[in-house]
Amino acid sequence: MAFLPFFSLFLFGILSSSKLVFAQLPEEETTLVAIGKELGLTSWGLNSSHYCSWEGIRCSSNDSTVVKLDLSHGGLQGNFTLISELNALKWLDLSYNNFQGSIPPALGNLSKLEFLDLSYNRFGSLIPADLGRLTNLRSLNLSNNFLVGQVPDELEGLVNLQDFQIFTNRLSGSIPTWVGNLTNLRVFTAYENGLVGSIPDNLGSNSEIRLLNLHSNKLEGTIPDSIFAMGKLEVLVLTQNQFAGNFPQSVGNCKALSSIRIGNNNIIGSIPREIGNVSGLTYFEADNNHLSGEIVSDFAQCSNLTLLNLASNGFTGTIPDLGNLTNLQELIVSGNSLFGEIPSSVLVCKSLNKLDLSNNRFNGTIPRDICNTTRLQYLLLSQNFIRGEIPNEIGNCVKLLQLELGSNYLTGAIPPDIGHIKNLQIALNLSSNHLRGLLPPELGRLDKLVSLDLSNNQLSGTIPPAFKGMLSLIEVDFSNNLLTGPIPTFGPFQKSPNSSFLGNKGLCGDPLSLSCGNSDTSGRENYHHKVSFKIIMAVIGSGLAVFVSVTIVVVIFTMRERQEKTAKCVEVIDDGSNNRPSIIAGNVFVENLRQAIDFDAVVKATMKDSNKLSSGTFSSVYKAVMPSGMVLSVKRLKSMDRTIIHHQSKVIRELERLGKLCHDNLMTPIGYVIYEDVALLLHHYFSNGTLFEFLHDSSKLPEYKPDWPTRLGIAIGAAEGLAFLHQVATIHLDISSGNILLGASYKAMVGEVEISKLLDPSRGTASISAVAGSFGYIPPEYAYTMQVTAPGNVYSYGVILLEILTTRLPVDEAFGEGIDLVKWVHNAPARGETPEQILDSKLSTVSFTWRKEMLAALKVALICTDSTPAKRPKMKKVVEMLQEITQN
Repeated sequence: MAFLPFFSLFLFGILSSSKLVFAQLPEEETTLVAIGKELGLTSWGLNSSHYCSWEGIRCSSNDSTVVKLDLSHGGLQGNFTLISELNALKWLDLSYNNFQGSIPPALGNLSKLEFLDLSYNRFGSLIPADLGRLTNLRSLNLSNNFLVGQVPDELEGLVNLQDFQIFTNRLSGSIPTWVGNLTNLRVFTAYENGLVGSIPDNLGSNSEIRLLNLHSNKLEGTIPDSIFAMGKLEVLVLTQNQFAGNFPQSVGNCKALSSIRIGNNNIIGSIPREIGNVSGLTYFEADNNHLSGEIVSDFAQCSNLTLLNLASNGFTGTIPDLGNLTNLQELIVSGNSLFGEIPSSVLVCKSLNKLDLSNNRFNGTIPRDICNTTRLQYLLLSQNFIRGEIPNEIGNCVKLLQLELGSNYLTGAIPPDIGHIKNLQIALNLSSNHLRGLLPPELGRLDKLVSLDLSNNQLSGTIPPAFKGMLSLIEVDFSNNLLTGPIPTFGPFQKSPNSSFLGNKGLCGDPLSLSCGNSDTSGRENYHHKVSFKIIMAVIGSGLAVFVSVTIVVVIFTMRERQEKTAKCVEVIDDGSNNRPSIIAGNVFVENLRQAIDFDAVVKATMKDSNKLSSGTFSSVYKAVMPSGMVLSVKRLKSMDRTIIHHQSKVIRELERLGKLCHDNLMTPIGYVIYEDVALLLHHYFSNGTLFEFLHDSSKLPEYKPDWPTRLGIAIGAAEGLAFLHQVATIHLDISSGNILLGASYKAMVGEVEISKLLDPSRGTASISAVAGSFGYIPPEYAYTMQVTAPGNVYSYGVILLEILTTRLPVDEAFGEGIDLVKWVHNAPARGETPEQILDSKLSTVSFTWRKEMLAALKVALICTDSTPAKRPKMKKVVEMLQEITQN
């Protein structure tokens, strides 16, 4: 019986450990319930379900302890310190939320944690040193926050770290030496910070680093050989720093290196011939450095090379044979001292899209087979010593968007064949050559062309009336030629400065001060005899055009009237249930709203004009009252957008993804309904309407009370919403005050977000209108790029900010012909007006503080609406500048 005491102890041990396990579960569940309550996770704990089945939670199969918590893309905010009590946690993802303040140091207690992602939040303050206790951590991502200070040395303890990302913060100091001692490090990204000093010379020598991105800092010194030591590097991005010295020959060790971006530094010397060993090279950008010597022929061995950018350096010699680079799309070598003829080997590159040889010393003639590269869109040869005539074969470059041949020694006449390049859009520049002869009327076929520069040549004759066919023309320059006769009456000509026509002694008419009536009578008579027949034909043609136009308008009006009558009939008939359209698909993303939303009621509401709230560029918005009493805002995509119905599954996937895109200042869909060929997007209803209504309607009411702090809050909220979109790589298609919704307490909500994903203007689909954006908000560069960009969004936001400050419409006849709000504000000094006179006096005269803040906001608006896209700040910087106004 001696074994009984031992057996008793053994049994007691088993029972005790069992009690510990069972005691642990309720405690962990209690912690999760508290976390859910703090973060507003209403779905946690419903229907008495086990916590391991709650959204975002994954438990261990052994003991049901929580090992993974994924709460990303939830728009969450609050205190999540309690998560540190989940002792078994190995994976924590809180990215893409709205968490603010300091990162809780208590996270350092999660000793088993292997993955931590806190990116795309609003964390400020320092990186907590306590994170250095997470010795099992393999991935740490703190990027896209507002973190400050230096990277703490305590993180040296993260010996298992493979992925370390801290980009887009406000970090300072140098890259710690211990980062080079992390033997497992594969990814290190610290770009867009304020880091100084040099790259540690041991970085890469102890680890197989694969991705190193440090662009947009203040780093200096040389690029160390160590980063190429192991030969595993795949991506290197060091642009916009202050690196000096030579580019290391050891780059040849990395055969899998696909991207090298070292532009905008102070790197010297020549490109090492070992670059030819990098067989995987796709992108090589080294522009704006101090590189010299010849362009090495070894680039020809990089068969995957797609982009080669060596602009603005000191390269000399000729361009080597690159004929083997069948994948080469862009060759940019502008701003060097290269010479010789335009290399025929480059023209063999069938994928070539952009050839920029400008600002060099190239000579010889333009090859007749220049257009053998059928994909060529950008041909930039200006500021060289190219001679001879422009070959007629230039007209075969049918995909060209930009043709720059200015500042050369070209002779002969302008080939009429250029008129065949119907896609020519950005610019046609033949200025500062020795071109002679008449202007070919065929150029008038270039109806997409925005900029035409034929100045400083010896062109003669009249400006052909056919040039009126250049319907998109904005900039024109005919100066310093031998042109004669009257300037054709054509808007772009008369709106141009007179300097665009000076230096032609025989030219007359607006915008020149020389009236054609001042010329000698006999000359006038001869001229009128010559053009009388043309005038008669023009009058007849104009009359016919007017007749056809009126007929078309009448037909369209009649058709629309019939459609409206039909719609009204449908509205009446729809009171019954038999004629309701068949719903193809529908979903509500928010679980607790599914019972409150009735799809039939949604469809019915959009069939009544009395429910229409607004109509924008891409959609009409209706108010829909559900049987449950819930009020929705329903967006009906306009008829031109019905093509997306043919890609229904893609649309649904995109909408469901957008439903998870949460931010306090974004109006994202909560559901959708698709019937027949109509798409309806469901949103929460905002009773305060739009910013446009608030500024231009409410401000005219007798009960209106000036409130600058409310306006500034709206401006900051809209900026934060737009900045978040840019962070997640989404460009808005239609930024305007009409698409800024106002929620409770006038919180700004950026609307029309889903349109940016459902419709892509760059693909030129039928879903996009001719102009992406609202009139008055479209950036000037859109006219010639036809591309919706982040800087373009910043410009549109700047217009909204000017609206907020002036309470003026973006386009108003009161500004004068051809003047919008942006030009009116920027031209104020020329009119002798002070900044105070621009502001809405109902606001600026209330208090000194308000006026001071408004003037500070005006500076931000002026920067945002700069005519040069590169000079506009990023939206994240705009948010910072506006927040500083409130803090000061």
